[in-house]
Amino acid sequence: MSEAQTFIPGNLVRLADRKPHPEAGGRGTGAFTTILFPPGLEALRDERNKEPDCFVDLNLDQVVGAAVARRDEEVLRPIFHSPCRSEEVVRYRQAVFADLERPEIFGIFPQFGEAMRSVHANLHYAGEISTGSHRNTVILRAAGLYCEAIAAFLRNLAALDLESEGLAGLHAYLADYARSPSFLALARETAAQREALSRVSFGMLFSGDRVKVRKYASEPDYTTIILDRFAKFRESGIAPPGPAKPKDDFSLNHIEEAILEFVSRLFPEAFGSLEDYVSRQGNFIDEVVARFGREIGFYIAYLDFIRPLRRAGLPFCRPIVSASSKATAVAESFDLALATRILAENGIVVGNDFQLSGPERLLVVSGPNQGGKTTFARMFGQLHFLAGLGCPVPGNAARLFLPDRIFTHFEREEDIANLRGKLEDELVHLHRSCQAMTADSVVVLNEIFNSTSLDDQIFLSTQVLERILAIDAIGVCVTFLDPLSTLSEKTVSMVSTVGPEEPARRTFRIVRKPADGLAYALSLAEKHGVTYAKLRSRVRP
Repeated sequence: MSEAQTFIPGNLVRLADRKPHPEAGGRGTGAFTTILFPPGLEALRDERNKEPDCFVDLNLDQVVGAAVARRDEEVLRPIFHSPCRSEEVVRYRQAVFADLERPEIFGIFPQFGEAMRSVHANLHYAGEISTGSHRNTVILRAAGLYCEAIAAFLRNLAALDLESEGLAGLHAYLADYARSPSFLALARETAAQREALSRVSFGMLFSGDRVKVRKYASEPDYTTIILDRFAKFRESGIAPPGPAKPKDDFSLNHIEEAILEFVSRLFPEAFGSLEDYVSRQGNFIDEVVARFGREIGFYIAYLDFIRPLRRAGLPFCRPIVSASSKATAVAESFDLALATRILAENGIVVGNDFQLSGPERLLVVSGPNQGGKTTFARMFGQLHFLAGLGCPVPGNAARLFLPDRIFTHFEREEDIANLRGKLEDELVHLHRSCQAMTADSVVVLNEIFNSTSLDDQIFLSTQVLERILAIDAIGVCVTFLDPLSTLSEKTVSMVSTVGPEEPARRTFRIVRKPADGLAYALSLAEKHGVTYAKLRSRVRP
């Protein structure tokens, strides 16, 4: 008795045009080359893979980690690690952010980004395929998606009123690129190849565990016959039995790959043409388009990160920046990392102001513990770093200096590995910082030399601050030592405040006023448990 045989017509495009798993140039013209740097300043690019030394102290590691989560971190982190001192570069990026903050503009970029991710996923998948016919059809699919993505993105850009030099330059570049002979040839040949392959029809004859592939000869399509037979079940709401769904639709299994290879032998002319197409057009992604696809993620990631904060009513602004003037003023700003946590807990974020003008260079912040001093210092550092990236910064308004580097010193646990004591560790770290800092640096110091006696603490702290002031760097110093706030005309005293009727209640407001002489006394009282609140809890009527 012969084995049962079933004949099923096949379609080449349906078989080969599977999407790969999602994990799976340079021919345009024009001045635009990057969305991060204006034309002529591309040489200022200096991206670093390593986190800046100040990141952990300023909690910027938390900010950037949250912003790039579930994105291409290898591409985005170096951009977030690399602020720039060029006012022109910063303003170029600020203008791009301003455009992207308009919903009608921002909305077109996720669509383009998703299309380009699909293109790259296809190409990545093609690189893992061993059979030439399968690999070539996947590359053809990627090229088709690429051409469609460029055309759609260009149409969307043309419908918008772009104000930034960056996005206007991108639009002009893409318009030129889409008219270039290379892109027109790619689009034309890609469409022709897909049309030619769509006309390739074949049949599969199943006999037991064997499959025979041959040219389609008008045999009946059993798929259509079976669907007709079960039509009445569809009308009654009962779904007809169907083939088991594959585990995914990202790739061909080994049987499907073998079938495609047999089909390529049946139609050598079509597949030979495809092979020639891939050899000429396989490297089809334009270098500038590819770079833009990576770099735009920097803007989108940051705007997505701050969107919940804005929705909660917290202000952001594009600061006035300068690489020469150290006049600094900020209104209603806050620590980004802390604000994110507070809002997650339905808390209230308190904003603060500060200003440096004329000869003023150093904010000296004193006041009781847990009053927001360290948060204020982190905010100061975050603002200057984010300004150098060109990002919107927390606050209603801001004027900020663009530093060459940010130096931080926050209290750390003693490192027993280096056989040095805590005080010596601090001295070594601060000595290195003072040697490396320049007049263009920003310094953030948080309660230095707390491990020594009061007299030594005053002496050592004074030496460090005088060194910073002599260099003419700007910064902030959190301390309990009131004399540090009056070292010179370059220092500005700021104090964390408490409730006027409840001294134990912190307002988290840091205001500009002379130190009141109570900060160190309060710190000692808290250390020994003899504050007003603690004494009152012990003495009950």
